[in-house]
Amino acid sequence: MKSYWLGAAAVAVVWAAGSALAEDAPPKPAAHRPAKTPAARASAVQPVAAPTPMPDVSAAARMGNWGFDLSGRDTTTTPSQDFFQYANGGYVKALSIPADRTSYGAFDALNELSQARLHALLGKIAADASASDEQAKVGTLYRSFMTEADVNGLGAKPMAADLAAIKGEKTKADIARAMGKSLKTFGGSIFAASIQVDAKDPDHYGVYLNQSGLSLPDRDYYLEKSFTEQKAKYELYIAQILKLAGWPQASANAKAIVALETEIARVSWTRAEQRDDNKMYNRVETAKLADMAPGFDWTAFMAGAGLTQVSHLVVQENTAFPKIAEIFAKAPIETLKAWQAFNLADQASPYLSKPFVDARFAFRGKVLTGQQTQRARWKRGVQLVDSQIGEALGKIYVETYFPAQSKTKMLALVGDIRTAMKDRIERLDWMSQPTKAKAIEKLAAFTVKIGYPEKWRDYSSLTMKPADLYGNVNRAAAFEWDFRLGRLGGPVDRAEWGMTPSTINAYYNPTGNEIVFPAAILQPPFFDPDGDMAINYGAIGGVIGHETTHGFDDQGRHYDGTGRLTDWWTAEDAAKFQAETVKLSAQYGAFEVLPGAKINGDLTMGENIADLGGLLLALDAYHMSLHGRPDPIIDGLTGDQRVFLGWAQVWRGKTRDDAMRQQLVSDPHSPERARVDVPMRNIDTFYKAFGVKPGDAMYIAPAERVHIW
Repeated sequence: MKSYWLGAAAVAVVWAAGSALAEDAPPKPAAHRPAKTPAARASAVQPVAAPTPMPDVSAAARMGNWGFDLSGRDTTTTPSQDFFQYANGGYVKALSIPADRTSYGAFDALNELSQARLHALLGKIAADASASDEQAKVGTLYRSFMTEADVNGLGAKPMAADLAAIKGEKTKADIARAMGKSLKTFGGSIFAASIQVDAKDPDHYGVYLNQSGLSLPDRDYYLEKSFTEQKAKYELYIAQILKLAGWPQASANAKAIVALETEIARVSWTRAEQRDDNKMYNRVETAKLADMAPGFDWTAFMAGAGLTQVSHLVVQENTAFPKIAEIFAKAPIETLKAWQAFNLADQASPYLSKPFVDARFAFRGKVLTGQQTQRARWKRGVQLVDSQIGEALGKIYVETYFPAQSKTKMLALVGDIRTAMKDRIERLDWMSQPTKAKAIEKLAAFTVKIGYPEKWRDYSSLTMKPADLYGNVNRAAAFEWDFRLGRLGGPVDRAEWGMTPSTINAYYNPTGNEIVFPAAILQPPFFDPDGDMAINYGAIGGVIGHETTHGFDDQGRHYDGTGRLTDWWTAEDAAKFQAETVKLSAQYGAFEVLPGAKINGDLTMGENIADLGGLLLALDAYHMSLHGRPDPIIDGLTGDQRVFLGWAQVWRGKTRDDAMRQQLVSDPHSPERARVDVPMRNIDTFYKAFGVKPGDAMYIAPAERVHIW
């Protein structure tokens, strides 16, 4: 399931879209959502260290007296010069990024509350000898992570059998088979596979293949001079991990691995190229894979993955496949085996002894993102449970922390935004009537999910064992793969969620034509049911509008109301839309975030369109909510001004330079400052609300303003 989610700063697990976790957080062992299998219930409850005293977690604090933190502004500047600075500059100036974070802001503060709540729940569950079978699995997984002394005592032993299997490989067919198997366990593959809703047959699931093989955040880290230092330290890290794992000739193999991955990087598609859903959909008969990409044993790979009965697949970066297969064919078998060993140990390192944990953090945390200290173990343990069996924990979270009235009020807000979107479509002066009719039809078909799933995941077959952290995570991933594999040929489960209720985020799923808002985001600064509604419309209304607009961004617009990837636009309308996106890309491409580092407007295009559309819809919905009544003034601020401030407050925060450079090349979301300033410069209401005039830094001439939705 390809999804478009709200923010890079939020902690989220989104299938086929990646994770926004900090680098030191426990990673998933494979490129798909981890598994749900019955965990054998522990015969005895092992004690866990008492939870660190937690702050009050009963409710998120209101922002200021009525929903906006006036003290966080910087009134030495003006809205017409730098709106982000005006709205958030005081807060940002006083903000110090915690040593265990790569960034900090509104998302992160709310995420800390969510994590503290989960921590409190897990402390009770882990100590409850009478917990239900499902909750016993939650407690067992958490205890297996938190009993650090036991994990440290095992050293590299948990992965000994898996490393021995790699050493025992005799042929490249053996390696290809192991790469297929690695899709559901620790390990690496130069090609990845996932089971998702088929974009051209959204009532059924399909198998997707895509390029893989790189362990640095993006191909640019291998190819661009600006990342030379990180690449050199990556080689040292590989050698360190191989040495800890007991793999021979660690330094020589590390050099060979970096050379291998650099070759793969050169032929891999860029992230901007990967955004084109039409180019990424290439249906291929399984029997034709060997002709398409010779040099790689596809029969062995498919057997390892359990995909022997699949007749056809969707090959995504199709032109890269033969080139990567050729690289595999020419690579020495010992280099490929060392590469597998490194990937296995690297992915497993958060679940192994302290030397592995520390080595991984020193590189993936400090070097790549500038994070100064490792997150507390309980925080990593909470995130592990949430990512592996999060709906079991989410049930209790919702019962404890999600009031029913929040869902009711959100449904009303969503209704307002949908009405605003319909009105905007009808008023568009650049779109023809036939395309408008299709767009309105798609909008009417939107599904809305708020708070939590109507149908929870079944964990009855997930096995969790005490004192077997490595095995627990491996079994979870294996079950998740088998669970999805079992769906092939069957109908799509429309009730499924791609985020847990405790996630601070939201998403649009194009094949389901649905917008989804987990319970945890429905709190200040996003949503305050008793706060000023102009702030609510700018904050959560902007979020709802953002996800709604994703259905009509440069990629979402290619899906119809049934979730099918198809062209429902006239050629003339598509050309007009494209012309506006070129203008928007140029605006973001001119935005310098760090000296010499600018935003990739093509990579971030979908999110940028969604931000602009979301803010426009928030304004429209707020105006409709007044029903002709006068616009109230609060602390000298009009309603329109407060809508803009509500949006800006959501994005207040700062990011470490190394993490920002990583975001600029690998993340489809623009940095927070650009998410505030650039959309506003394209909205006529902004100019009227704050008296922006020619010559002001925020000013763009009317002819240069982007008008899409």
